[in-house]
This record gives sequence, structure tokens and C-alpha cells, in this order.
Amino acid sequence: MTADAATKFDPSRAAEYERQSRIALAGYDACHDLAACMLAASLGAGSTATILVAGAGGTGNEIVAAGGLEPSWTFVAVDPSEPMLDLAMSRVTAAGLAERTQAILGTIADLAADRLYDAATLIGVLHHLPGREAKQAILHDIALRLKRGAPFVLAGNHHAYASQPLMMAAWAERWRMNGATADEVRAKLGKILQGADPPESEEAVAALLLEAGFEKPQRFFSSLFWGAWITRRT
Repeated sequence: MTADAATKFDPSRAAEYERQSRIALAGYDACHDLAACMLAASLGAGSTATILVAGAGGTGNEIVAAGGLEPSWTFVAVDPSEPMLDLAMSRVTAAGLAERTQAILGTIADLAADRLYDAATLIGVLHHLPGREAKQAILHDIALRLKRGAPFVLAGNHHAYASQPLMMAAWAERWRMNGATADEVRAKLGKILQGADPPESEEAVAALLLEAGFEKPQRFFSSLFWGAWITRRT
């Protein structure tokens, strides 16, 4: 996430993030669990590795899931939003993983380019970055900080929202299922349409990754607009 994109995740937004994210993404915990499993399958069970967690702010679930699965993994959690990073680290601490996690307030571009990581994740971030250039930049910055062949998990929304009216309607029903009124649903969907810029297709996601220095990705999870992929640094 860039510093500009982080400004919308103020303390009030951070406080509601955990509940909202689990409603917006059906299968939130399953996606994070599978991401940890895909990384373990790629690196090898019982491996020793340092994982770069880009845009780590929020629930810290990628660290909690992966840290619980692999006791010899350590994590570098990077996010430019202090409230969101604090929230993530509170979850990480509650899970007993604080000693294995280094928190860095900033962007991936702020990290030293000569330290290379064994794997990386970017979950729930790409669709918050406006325009193709910003998306390309963060993926390129991550690729530069990974060892050759290192696995990378990317997850987030794709498809232009307005291009998929049935999925938008199902998304509205998802909020209604969790107690939102008709007015609240309209407000949430309006905010989504104005506040995010997802890649327009799965092919667009693959093109971004290939241009940034990654292999063709393999999708391992899908939920309405959301997709999760694994790839490797070329």
C-alpha cells in the first residue's frame, strides 16, 4: 500500500476493519489459511524462512495463520498506516507471534533493496491502489526484494465492479445476510464503487505480475470479486 492510499485507513476505519472484511469476503479465514498452506507447500514443511508481509495492517491474519503452521518462520510486516499496523500487531501479539514479527511503518519502497526475503504476501491491497502504475510499482518493489524463485501470494478483488451486476447484487445480499438495512447496503456499495480500483480481469492480474518479474500465477481461491494466486519470482 502507498502512503496516499493509507490515508483512508484512519483510526475509526481500522477499528471496524476486522468485522467488515469478514463480511465483504466470504471465506476470509479460509483464504488466509490456504495462503499459509500454499507457502508451506512451496517452501517445504518445516522450513526456515523470513516472509515479507506487504500491506500487513488490519487483522494480521496472514501472519497468525502462517506463524501457527510453521514455527521456524519469521515475518516482516510493512504498512504505511499506523492505526492499521497497530491493529495487526495487537492480533499478532495475542497469537504469541510478536517475537517472530518485525513491524515497519512505511512502504515496500522504503525497505533496503539489498535484503532479500524467502517469500512474500500482498493480501487485500492491490484494489485500493488507484491506477495501473501504482499497482505495477508495488509489485515491482516486492519482486526486487525477493530471492529468485521465492513464492509470492497475491490476493484481492478483480473485475470492474460495475461490469458484474449479478455479483454486485450477491454482494449486497451478503451484507443484508449480516444485518445491514437496505439503506446501509446502498451506502456500502456506493462507497465500494467510489473507493476502489481493482484490476479489470484475472488476465490483467497475470499481466501485472509478469511485467513485475513473476511467473504466470496459479489461482487457489475465489469468492465473488476476490481471487488469490500464488506465483514465483523469476
